[in-house]
Amino acid sequence: MTRARVMPFVALEGSTLLAGLANGVSMVALPWLVLDLTGRADAAGLVALVSGVPTLLASLFSGTLVDTVGRRRTSVFSDLMSAASVAAIPIVALTSGLTFTWVLVLAVLGAVFDPAGVTARESMLTGVSQATGMRLERVNGIHEAVWGLAFLVGPAVGAVLIATVGVESAFWAMAVAFVASAVLLAFVHVPGAGRPHYDDQPYFWAGTMDGLRLVFGDSPLRTVVLLSTGVVGIAYPVIGIVLPVIYQRNDDPVGLGVIVMAFSFGGVIGALLYSSFGHHAHPRGTFAIALSGAAFSLTVFAIWPQTGVMVAAGFAGGILLGPMNPIINLALQRRTPENMRGRAMGVVTALAYGIYPIGYVLAGILVEAFGVPAALGAFAVAAILLALLASVAPSLKRLDEQPLDEPSVSMFA
Repeated sequence: MTRARVMPFVALEGSTLLAGLANGVSMVALPWLVLDLTGRADAAGLVALVSGVPTLLASLFSGTLVDTVGRRRTSVFSDLMSAASVAAIPIVALTSGLTFTWVLVLAVLGAVFDPAGVTARESMLTGVSQATGMRLERVNGIHEAVWGLAFLVGPAVGAVLIATVGVESAFWAMAVAFVASAVLLAFVHVPGAGRPHYDDQPYFWAGTMDGLRLVFGDSPLRTVVLLSTGVVGIAYPVIGIVLPVIYQRNDDPVGLGVIVMAFSFGGVIGALLYSSFGHHAHPRGTFAIALSGAAFSLTVFAIWPQTGVMVAAGFAGGILLGPMNPIINLALQRRTPENMRGRAMGVVTALAYGIYPIGYVLAGILVEAFGVPAALGAFAVAAILLALLASVAPSLKRLDEQPLDEPSVSMFA
């Protein structure tokens, strides 16, 4: 493969890595900043909750923006606006003085722009495959591995920045990363990345409804999306609520961090393995195995909640779960028209952003009402049920179908 052909893919994944690193740093820096300003943990939780609502709405409409404005333009705009929102924090601190209200407003502003960038990048993967000659399975696997690596490394980078240059200066580093990501996107010239030339440009509400009908009107796609959304709603609350309760009580943040890193690192390896060997496997079977990874990890967590065991189970489960997101991408690429791809991916992004806060609330209720062992057991049973559904769902047999040959924009007319 020549350097010119591979350049768009390198640029896209470089952009994905930088944007993901910036978001990973934010996961540590933003709550740390709020704690510095207020000294209250519930204030940090309020920021996450309030910013989650616009993130969900922005995710839902982001696909229509991608299909209307264009994938590359939307990605660049999203990164530049994200850069502006994080740079505003140290700027306000240097000028009028930073308050909790300012942080809350700027966090909400930054949350609005992220989903469009995620959706736009994933919508360009088909074009990258065409431009480079790489298989879709390989492109999807590498993309998800890069994204996972960014969120694995990002929080650690954030911790180092806070320790060395201070929390406010960490936001400058995020801004630089977002700007560099936008610059790299300028080199992503692949089919479908530019401004669309369709006659029927969608309006935001109508376009969003098109995306919903597209995803939920196709039985295999609907099943994949709902099952994978369920996994997110189960796994994230265990990692974000239940395990922190265990390790906070034991005053062992290192143990918690090792488990989370093992799970994330396993996911990166699993995605890379799929990128190399996924074209030899049937999507249906691989998807069922992927969901069994979450079931395996959570079951071991519930039965044997010891750090060493959970690290091993998290790593192994992460490897199995790693192909899930690449297969979701593959299903979208094979079963949606090219000119509606952004709208379909926007729906998937919105469901993921919307489900895990609900899972967080449920996890908190279960822990308070029944205790940690019961909460872990309930989430493990739910994960097992999802894995069983993935293995027997008749509609998933159609995942192995070949891509649409001539996608039509009027498929729901």
